[in-house]
Amino acid sequence: MPPDTPPGVVIGIDIGTTSTKTTAYDTDGRLLASHAAGYPLDGPHPGYAEQNPEVILAAVVESLRTVVAEVAAPISGLAFCSAMHSLIGLDADGNPLTPSVTWADSRATRQAERLRAVPSGLALHRRTGTPMHPMSPLPKLLWFAEQEPKLFERVAHWVGIKDWVLLRLCGELVTDHSIASATGLMDIHTLEWDAEALTIAGITEERLPRLVATTAVLPGLTAQAAATVGVPQRTPVVVGAGDGPLANLGLGAVHPGMVACSIGTSGAMRVMVERPGVDPLGGVFCYALTENRWAVGGAINNGGIVLHWAAAALAPELGEHPEEELVALAARAPAGSGGLIMLPYLHSERAPHWSALPRGAYVGLTHGHRREHLVRAAMEGVCQQLALVLSSVRAAGNEVLEIRAGGGFARSGLWRQMLADVLGMPVSFPAGREGSSFGAALLGMQALGLIPSIDLAADLVQMEETIRPDPAAAATYAALLPLFAELYEALVPTFTSMRRLAPSLPAEPPTPGPMT
Repeated sequence: MPPDTPPGVVIGIDIGTTSTKTTAYDTDGRLLASHAAGYPLDGPHPGYAEQNPEVILAAVVESLRTVVAEVAAPISGLAFCSAMHSLIGLDADGNPLTPSVTWADSRATRQAERLRAVPSGLALHRRTGTPMHPMSPLPKLLWFAEQEPKLFERVAHWVGIKDWVLLRLCGELVTDHSIASATGLMDIHTLEWDAEALTIAGITEERLPRLVATTAVLPGLTAQAAATVGVPQRTPVVVGAGDGPLANLGLGAVHPGMVACSIGTSGAMRVMVERPGVDPLGGVFCYALTENRWAVGGAINNGGIVLHWAAAALAPELGEHPEEELVALAARAPAGSGGLIMLPYLHSERAPHWSALPRGAYVGLTHGHRREHLVRAAMEGVCQQLALVLSSVRAAGNEVLEIRAGGGFARSGLWRQMLADVLGMPVSFPAGREGSSFGAALLGMQALGLIPSIDLAADLVQMEETIRPDPAAAATYAALLPLFAELYEALVPTFTSMRRLAPSLPAEPPTPGPMT
C-alpha cells in the first residue's frame, strides 16, 4: 500500500461452540475492538449437544454490531469462522427444521461405528479427511435418515451453522472447502462432493450448499442485515473457514513443522501441510485452510471442561469461578500425581482413536491420594491425551519443529508448564489474541488483497513466553505416557460392557425413604 493509505480494517467473526467472538484488526495486526456474546449448549437427551440457530444468529448480530460501533476507521470487509461439524436441516425457504447438531453430539455413535467397521470406512476417511466419528455430519445424516425419516425427507438443504448465518446475512447458500472438509462428504483431493459419501448419506448435491474457496468474497449483506449491524450494504464478506485451521493461522503456525495446540473447552493439535492427506492408519484428520494449506491433526473432546468437572465434583465449596484455587490445589501434588492416572474421557473422546466408546477413569488410586492428586491427575490426563495426538501427527509423517499454544488454559502457569513437560518440548505462547477470529481476519485480508499472503502471520504473531520442559517432570511423564496409552486398549472391553449396561442403570440416585 502507498504510505498515505490507512491500514485496512477487517472484522473476524468466530462462531464458536458457546459464544461468538468478534474482533477488528488492522493490517499491522493491531486489535481495534472485540466483543463476545454467549449462548447455551443444550442436551435434551443423553448424548445430545445441540443449539438453536436463531439464538446463535442473534449473538452474531449483537457481537458484530458492537464491534462495528467501536471501530472508527473504515471497514474493508468481514470474514467468518465457525466451529466445525455442525449440521442443520433447512426447509425450501431456508428456515431451520432441526436444531444445530454440534460436534459434541454423540447420538450417531452406532452409525459411525458401522461406517468404521466396513472395509471402505478407512478409505472414506482418507478420501474425505474426516474420521468416521459421531461428530461428523455424515453419520449424523444417517441417524436422521434412520431415526427421523419423515423429517429427513422434508429437509431441502443440509448446512452447517456458518453456512446458515451467511444465508441469513448475505442471502447466498454456500459452504467453504474448510467446513466441507470436516463433513465427511467432500473429497479433499478433488474439492468436490464425494459420490460414495453422498450415496451412503442418502442425499444428492442439490441438498447441500454450493462449494466455494475459503477466500471467496460475497458481494455484501442484505439491506436489512447491513442496517442492523451498521455497515454499508456493499461491504465485502469473506466466506472464511473452520475454527481449527484458522486457530493455526491466528497463532502464526502456518509453515510445515509448526504445530498449534489449543485447549479451550476441548483441545486440539494441528500442523500445517501443503498437500492434503491422511496417514494409512487414519489417526489424524485433514481439513482445508486454503488450496495450499491443510491442517493435519486431531481434536480431543475433553480440555478445560475436565477442570470444570473437577471443580464441581471435587471442590464444590470453591464457588462459581474456582479455576485459580483449583489450579493452586493441583500444584500441591507432585508431577505424576503420585502414580495416579486419569483417563479424562468425561465426554467420550475423539483423537487418536476416533471412538465414542470410552469413559473417564482413575487408575492407581491408593489411600495416600488426596484431592490435590485427583485434580492434578485430571489436568495431566488432558495433556497426556494431547501427547498421544502429537504422536499421531508425527506418525502421519509430519516433522514437529515448534509448538505454539493458545486457549483459555494458557492463562495458567501450571497448565503451561505441565503441557511443556508432558510433550517434552518447548511450548511458546502468544501475547493475548483471539486465535480463530484473528485467523479469520487475516484470511479476509488476503482475500481482499490487503496483505500479500497469510504467511506473514508467522511474523505478525509475537510470542510472549516460551516454556521449556523441566527435566525431572518431563522424565516422569515420559515414563507414564506408555501406561496412559495402554489403558485405553485395556479398558475397551469394559467400556463396551458399560455401554451395554447403561440403559438398565438408573440415571439418578433413589430418593431415600422414611426412616423407621
